Formats: sequence, C-alpha cells, structure tokens
Amino acid sequence: MKNNLFKGTGIALVTPFKSDFSVDVESLTKIVNHVIRNGADFLVVLGTTSEAPTLSSEEKKLVINTILNANNRRLPVMLGMGGNNTQAVAEAIRAQDFAGIDGILSVVPYYNKPNQRGMRAHFETIADTSPVPVVVYNVPGRVGVNLQAATCVELARHPNIVAVKEASGNLQQIMEILRDKPADFDVLSGDDGITQPLMALGAMGVISVAANAYTKPFGQMMRAMKEGRTDEALHLHYAMLQMNQLIFADGNPAGIKCLMSHIGLCENVLRLPLVTVNEKVEADIVEEWKRLKSL
Repeated sequence: MKNNLFKGTGIALVTPFKSDFSVDVESLTKIVNHVIRNGADFLVVLGTTSEAPTLSSEEKKLVINTILNANNRRLPVMLGMGGNNTQAVAEAIRAQDFAGIDGILSVVPYYNKPNQRGMRAHFETIADTSPVPVVVYNVPGRVGVNLQAATCVELARHPNIVAVKEASGNLQQIMEILRDKPADFDVLSGDDGITQPLMALGAMGVISVAANAYTKPFGQMMRAMKEGRTDEALHLHYAMLQMNQLIFADGNPAGIKCLMSHIGLCENVLRLPLVTVNEKVEADIVEEWKRLKSL
C-alpha cells in the first residue's frame, strides 16, 4: 500500500516580494508559521501560486530553504517540479536535494499539448525517476490539455504516484476518477470553491490558495467533512464562497496577495507579467474580509 502524506488542507504557498521585487524572506517565514499555527496539514512549495516561472534558480533555492527552515519538519512538504520537457524534469529531479521534502507536485506538460499516451509516458518517467512520491497536477485551463479520467486511473496504479491534484472543474471527470481509482490513490481538490463538494464525493484533501490567508476556517471545514459533521462543513463552505470567488476574480496570486497584504502577511507585490488586482476587486476583497474574519 502507498503511504500518501498529503491529505487534508495543503497550502499552495505564495512567494512574498518586497517593494524592490526581491524575495521577502521574513514575510515568507511569517506565512509558514501563520498557516501551521492555524491548522494546515501540508505545505506546497513552488507551485503555480508561488510565481515560480518568474523566479531564478537561486531564488527558488532561497524559497525552498526558507520554507524548510521555517517548517522545521512540522508538516509534510511537497515541491513543485514540472515542465514540458520530460528529460529536463527528470534531470532536475536527479539533481534535487530532497532532504526535508516528502513529495513532488508535477503539472501536465503545457504548450506542446501531448496526447493521453504522451502524458502517461511523461508521468511514468517522472515517477520512475523521483525518490519521493509524485502527485500529478491536472489543470487544463493553464496547460491547454486535459488529463482524462481513464489516463489518470492508469497512472494511479504506478507505485510512486500517490494522488492527483484535480483542477479541471469537471465534476463528472473527477467522479469517474474517484469511482475507478485504486484504494491507495487519493484525489486532492485543485479548486478552493468546490473543495467541500469534492470531499463529499470522496476526495481526501485540497491544495488551497485561499488557505494562505484564512487557514483556520478552511481547515475547520476540511476536518468537519472528514469527521462527518456535514452541516458545519456546509455552513463554512457557503461562508467562504464569496471570498473564494473574489480572490480569483482578477488572477492568481493577485487576489490572495491583495488579501494577505490587507491582513499584514506580506506586501501586495507581484512580478510581471502578473499585476495587482484592479481597484474594484480590491475594494470587494477588503469589504468581504470584514465579514469573513469573524469566522
């Protein structure tokens, strides 16, 4: 049986920047402690929300080391390691120091649009290479192709592929994965807004953007679902629904950084080509926070 450490509330950690666009190590340490203190179950490093494509190799090492030092082995850590050049990803995995890292998150190859056989071969190569468990990341809205349910279930039989982060938003597809997957393979929600329904259908966790900021209520919802307190979970789901929409209304991580800046976790700075949210969305986020922070 596989041992998947990545269950419950995972945090797709942002990379905070100073006003000069340098990595803000102090704020990143603060964010790690904030999410752990408020009930996070695992950490995701250098995922989409981290603005990883805009980080240099040295900055990526700085971000990894800062998070590992702040975490101090308190929670499992997943490292984003994906790309559309299979051999380059495999080489990066072979060169990576995995001390303190418990698994990798690897996205479906983007831009060159592989077919299902290509996706399967890509992930099998990565899983064969990786010394730690692999979580596959399906996000067709970003990569241009969809990892179909049947392909995902085939990959689920690989001994080193433990879960899929499903961000297709396609409930029919996700239900087919949940129905057909092996018992030792987990589905993680990749969309904050539908996490509670996916948990009701059999998902085991989430990789959350929202929980960077409001970790506590999100984690309470997840634990309530796990423990069968569905009325409590549904109340929290609907209480967070509007903010879950607002933080993605003008791009990610622009929305969550706007909120995190408002509550003092980091500065509201992104690197081009990403920019801050527009004034209307910012005003709506600030107003909605007045209600949400009382949860």
